[in-house]
Amino acid sequence: MSSINGLPAHVLLVHLIVVLVPLTAVLAILAAVWPAARRRLVWLVLALAALVVVATPVTTDAGEWLEKRIPRSPALHNHTHLGDTMIYFALPLLVVAILLAVLHRRESRGHTPSRLLAGALAVLTIAVGTAATVQVYRIGESGAQSTWNGVADQAPLPRSKG
Repeated sequence: MSSINGLPAHVLLVHLIVVLVPLTAVLAILAAVWPAARRRLVWLVLALAALVVVATPVTTDAGEWLEKRIPRSPALHNHTHLGDTMIYFALPLLVVAILLAVLHRRESRGHTPSRLLAGALAVLTIAVGTAATVQVYRIGESGAQSTWNGVADQAPLPRSKG
């Protein structure tokens, strides 16, 4: 996918990642630490995590298409390098979502998980969710720097009428 309505697809798709990753992370953490939330959210978390895994390479591919059409810079190189790492944060988010679904299924069948197992999964989910959210921030910040750094300083101010 290269463009949508004349705009680079990456510019639009990136918003999907920016919203879905933190949302999925927060919901996964809630499901991991609060059994009542897990009963209500586990399938949504699993679906969102799967969507993140699918959307991540689509977004990075669209970014690579765009990268070939704009001037190279160190900031752009940094952004593309960081963007290429996002799949390594999206996949663990899916793994913890799957583990939460397995835990939920066991609970719904009357098996009480050990507190140690549930606690370990909660700690793992918090770590994975936090790491994925931080990485999305880092990638987004580097993309904003590569696009907008110094642009506002060079733009002329509008003349006032009066």
